[in-house]
Amino acid sequence: MTATQTLTQARPESRKTTPRQPFDRRISRVLRRIPVWIVVGLLLVVVLYPQLWMILGSFKTQTEFFDNPTWALPETFNLDNYVAALTRGNVALNYRNSLLVTIPSVFFIILLGVAAGYVLEVMIWKGRRTVLLFILAGIMVPGQMILVPLFTVYFRAGITDTLWPLILTYTAMGLPLTTFLMAAYFRSVPREIFEAATVDGASPLRSFFVIGLPLMKNAMLTVGLVQFFSVFNDLLIALTFTTRPELATIQVGLLSLSDQYGSTQYGPLFAAISINIVVLLVVFVFLNKKIMAGLAAGSLKG
Repeated sequence: MTATQTLTQARPESRKTTPRQPFDRRISRVLRRIPVWIVVGLLLVVVLYPQLWMILGSFKTQTEFFDNPTWALPETFNLDNYVAALTRGNVALNYRNSLLVTIPSVFFIILLGVAAGYVLEVMIWKGRRTVLLFILAGIMVPGQMILVPLFTVYFRAGITDTLWPLILTYTAMGLPLTTFLMAAYFRSVPREIFEAATVDGASPLRSFFVIGLPLMKNAMLTVGLVQFFSVFNDLLIALTFTTRPELATIQVGLLSLSDQYGSTQYGPLFAAISINIVVLLVVFVFLNKKIMAGLAAGSLKG
């Protein structure tokens, strides 16, 4: 038998066996991914079902909550509960108060936290490690322990009928963690950048505004969003220092959605919570890539 006949006889067998290998590999890859898909599907159900249930519940009447099963769909889709939440529940006023408290608090937290991280990590001075440890000790202090002393100080200062107690308290409680994170972000920046700026005649203050702040954009956005969600969703501090209904934030305002007999109005309450969830979800979705970039920035050592 010649070599040509041998190749001719072996060629059909190779045609039958070669396409089978990629197909078998594809099947095995799909089978390996099935457990992952099942876990992801279960996580999506656990995360999304409560939100979907909350949004559907915002269209139900009080009678439907008591007479129908919890998984039943609303009989009609109207906006009466949303109108009641925005008018009688003062959700619009509470949202305004929350924004008036959250935006300045986050601004001061980021500004002071970035400056403290720059001073503690980039600048060289004696005792900076000790100061950083004292600042980090603030993370270990429970917030519940300082509410009564702070309320006494604010009352004696005469600012209890304003939003300043909330802004000052949120700023003080958010600074330790923000300073620690910003110091870690500055640690990942090559020190030669700041040394070159110093050689070129830039002062530490100029290096901070010209070099430090632009390099920390993603980090500031990430930490700012974390602090924004923390301040915006807080109830304990807002409930402690809110002395008038006109100063109530959105989380405190949700407690007032009850009738004259003290029973909870579930429809307007679910509508107000749905508005709160949707607004925060939209903010997170649009800034998701920036958040991921900021989280990854601090994990790199330059």
